[in-house]
Amino acid sequence: MGRVVAVLFAVAALNAGCGGSRTAHGLTLDSILQRPGPDIGVTAGAGEFVPGAVRFPFLVIANNAKPVERPAASVWLATSRSARPFERVSAKLEPIGVPGRSAAAFGGVTRIYVAHLRIPRPGRYWLVAQPLGAKLQALGAIDVSARSRSVAVGARAPRSDTPTLASAPAAQITTSSPPDLPLLRHSVAQSLVAHAPFVVTFATPKFCTSRTCGPVVDVVEAARQQYAARGIRFIHVEVFEHNNPARGYNRWMRQWGLSSEPWVFLVGRDGRVKAKFEGSVSQAELSAAIRANLV
Repeated sequence: MGRVVAVLFAVAALNAGCGGSRTAHGLTLDSILQRPGPDIGVTAGAGEFVPGAVRFPFLVIANNAKPVERPAASVWLATSRSARPFERVSAKLEPIGVPGRSAAAFGGVTRIYVAHLRIPRPGRYWLVAQPLGAKLQALGAIDVSARSRSVAVGARAPRSDTPTLASAPAAQITTSSPPDLPLLRHSVAQSLVAHAPFVVTFATPKFCTSRTCGPVVDVVEAARQQYAARGIRFIHVEVFEHNNPARGYNRWMRQWGLSSEPWVFLVGRDGRVKAKFEGSVSQAELSAAIRANLV
């Protein structure tokens, strides 16, 4: 019976796509965890969440330390392990970095699941993720805060005088190799004064060690090649003081309320944040957000 139920939910998840769906009567997260196969932990790819639409990137790392990379995963969300899920969605597997161009993230990870959830209010929520066709279940928790620590969507972007090639040599303001020169031409402050829409990433290619942070700078550069002719600026800002992790995050990270990396923000001509991504973001996700908010 357990295998039949698992198959039924796998088929339902494929039919539902990325949207939410009703959950079966009597189903709880604990009952899902009782299905055949080991119970492991979800590796979250982001840590800041607020009520509303929640983008939750995550990895499922099996007991052999290898990532599980099935095309999709069913995700159930509940207020506790013993509660009935109030939402079930299908998480899509997204590339990390630019396929064929970027190096793998730490641990050889090249893809990450992304689930889009609706969470109504602050609090701790629990989820179970099950990659389709895999006999394992991954348990995780999401802590949802009342407000963002980072600059919120809809808020004015800080007028940060971020470094450019006009103010310092490339070797001092980027750890990309080779240097990502096109992303160092404009500062955030200059772009705000010019009322130019822009995409800014706070990331450190050299010192990124998380399994989920990934080569986001490559993704932003790929977007620049696609959209720069539309008048959109693309900016890379390093995260550590003097590019030295031992000295902690720099003032630009503090100005934007950031305590992790990488982040990507989309800012409109009006100087307000239109969208943001914490952690790895795929080229397709960023391109869709640019088309929706900046073009």
